[in-house]
Amino acid sequence: MAISELQMGLVGAGGIVVVCIFAFNKWQERKQRKQAELAAGGGAQAPVLSEMPADQGTRTRMEPVIGGEAAARAQPSAKTLSDASARRVPPLLPPEVDERADWVVRIESIEPVVAGRLWQASAQPLETITKPVRWFGFSDLDNRWESIGANSGNSYHWVCAALQLVDRRGPAGDADLNRLADGLQHMCDMFMAIPSVPAKGEALVRAAELDRFCAGVDIQIGVNVVAREHLFVGTKLRGLAEVAGLELWSDGCFHARDELGNSLFVLSNLEPNLFVAEDMRTLTTQGVTLMLDVPRVADGVRVFERMMSLAQQLADGLNGAVVDDNRSPFGEKAVGLIRAQIEQFQGQMGEYGIAPGSVLARRLFS
Repeated sequence: MAISELQMGLVGAGGIVVVCIFAFNKWQERKQRKQAELAAGGGAQAPVLSEMPADQGTRTRMEPVIGGEAAARAQPSAKTLSDASARRVPPLLPPEVDERADWVVRIESIEPVVAGRLWQASAQPLETITKPVRWFGFSDLDNRWESIGANSGNSYHWVCAALQLVDRRGPAGDADLNRLADGLQHMCDMFMAIPSVPAKGEALVRAAELDRFCAGVDIQIGVNVVAREHLFVGTKLRGLAEVAGLELWSDGCFHARDELGNSLFVLSNLEPNLFVAEDMRTLTTQGVTLMLDVPRVADGVRVFERMMSLAQQLADGLNGAVVDDNRSPFGEKAVGLIRAQIEQFQGQMGEYGIAPGSVLARRLFS
């Protein structure tokens, strides 16, 4: 069949259109390539998608950063990021911290910060907190948490602040947790650090429960040695106490100590005056009191028996009598009841996971 001039014209026009489309696509491709080269500072030619290896076409796209070179300079250097990724992530809590009794805020800093500077920066914001706050820094060199204070000169990437939730004044309140969180956030803003603040509601519930338990086992046993006829003389009293291994501390009491130096029980003046070494030569008193703080000692029955033995030694040496707070004589029946109480309460502490006389027990019952 013959092809008319009209048909030939249409075929030619179609070919021209196809050529134009192909040329336009090539021009767009070259334009995009030029733009990529200019953006790269005239470096090597950036491949178009069709020229990339198959596994690169699906990689995550990098979004542009507002601010250009200034924003790029504000980012951590490659070496800083490399050092950060190479650092060991510390254990969640220092061994001295107990998650039942402490509310712990961990702080991470890309650049190491001197511990003393952190302490000083947070001192004023945290001074109104009613509970003890302890600080720890993670040593990258020794791979361990270590206690830090106002004069600590070491630098750390990881620091944590531990707020004690319970003591003998009661549980921590919402105000204490808020003051700690706000104070640490202010400090972190100064040093470009990042705090990790745990849930407050859960900590408050935990504190209330722990405080209820502690209140139920918090007992102190006291026994008095009172003069029968003549007042006790300070020099003789001091001599008997020191022979028994007690030491006069700055709090005005004689202390019996364990092998670690912790106080087991105290001997104090029954009268308001404290015992002072320089005044013992002229001191006279109507009596003394021996006091055992049951949750703060291990093996409470043994410590109680030692305390009662000393009370009797003092009574014999000073011509006194061993009595209770009502001035009634201490008999074997009363001693037996006290032994049973000590065993009961210290047993409850052990079942709850707070060993009597442990570091945790001494913190909670302070």
